[in-house]
Amino acid sequence: MLTIRDLKVHYGDFKALDMKGEFTVYPGDKVGIIGANGAGKTTFIKACLHLVQYEGKIETNISVNDMVVHLQSNEYVDTMPCGLVMETILNTSINKDEKLGELIQFFDMEQHLKKKYKYLSGGQKQRFTLIMVLYQDAKITFFDEVTTGLDFETRESLMDLINDWYRNKNSVVFLVTHYYEELEQMANKLMIIDEGKMIDYGDKDELFHQYCGYSLITLKNNEETSELVKNFTMLSSPKQTIALRCKDLTEEKEIAQLLTENNVNYKRSNNDVEIMSLNAIQQKGGITNG
Repeated sequence: MLTIRDLKVHYGDFKALDMKGEFTVYPGDKVGIIGANGAGKTTFIKACLHLVQYEGKIETNISVNDMVVHLQSNEYVDTMPCGLVMETILNTSINKDEKLGELIQFFDMEQHLKKKYKYLSGGQKQRFTLIMVLYQDAKITFFDEVTTGLDFETRESLMDLINDWYRNKNSVVFLVTHYYEELEQMANKLMIIDEGKMIDYGDKDELFHQYCGYSLITLKNNEETSELVKNFTMLSSPKQTIALRCKDLTEEKEIAQLLTENNVNYKRSNNDVEIMSLNAIQQKGGITNG
């Protein structure tokens, strides 16, 4: 559906994107885009939408008109009720449009359509835009930091709704978020970008095994725990955390038994996107422990 090859974007003398190599996104892929602020995530989206000039190839049988983007911040006219704004933008009638009515009900927005946009809560504003994005049933949809600034419960609720909507659909979704649990929940593919460069792209589980092993065990970092596990392989991890690479089930059980016997709390994971991306960047990008 979408093949990217040697994609480059310059803003004057600044090289914002330099993604060497080729990768393909297939129907049904849900791609999580990982990278620090300024890594090039939004620039990548703009290039795919032909909003910036680029070098290289973006090959697709999908017209840009059949792609949709949901930005972190959206503003609408405040002089009309939200329902009328929605009807005007989508050129339809809520009362007569069964599909739109189902989406409004799906996102529990019926009682808010008479309000003006400025009086909606943060979560309601995001749901309002999501309704209009999903209504278009685009072949390719980009979500750029949709849940940033929302409280945990609102973020979790929105992601559950988005997941439910796209379940078993062949639409391609690109999800930019700095909440790693959202990528663990929704993405089946991951794109790791650092300083404009493509670090890696591929199946989420395969990337985890490549950079983290069979599984991970994480625990609090202090002198006692560091000494206790010094003979095991430590991976790059967030500050105050030790991440241990388990090469197989036998080693995982060995570490778990040691920690249990010493009354050390730990967490086991086989899909930790944050630690996986840290180690991918360190191995291929030369970045030190985050």
